[in-house]
Amino acid sequence: QVQLVESGGGLVQAGGSLRLSCAASGRTFSRYAMGWFRQAPGKEREFVAAISWSGGNRYYADSVKGRFTISRDNAKNTVYLQMNSLKPEDTAVYYCAQAYGSRSTTYSYEYDYWGQGTQVTVSS
Repeated sequence: QVQLVESGGGLVQAGGSLRLSCAASGRTFSRYAMGWFRQAPGKEREFVAAISWSGGNRYYADSVKGRFTISRDNAKNTVYLQMNSLKPEDTAVYYCAQAYGSRSTTYSYEYDYWGQGTQVTVSS
């Protein structure tokens, strides 16, 4: 049984930073790509960032490029999302997800396990 547990969300002022963590268990973490998605109230879930099994390939949504950084530590079975220069429009529940395969992907249907989400609120 795969479990993904996010942490690190909270309330921050615009321009501030947060680092989200996602601890994974249940299958060999280093074999799978990981991703972060988010869902704001009244909106559909959207892709934020993805990283391949080795960390060699990373993708970002245009809205976060240059501000967010995804990384992973395979020894700790953990993926991170460093979020800098936060904006009020970044307010959402952020979800960690583990892909079916090892290649990073922006498509939510290519992820088979999801965390419970962590709230990020950016005040103006």
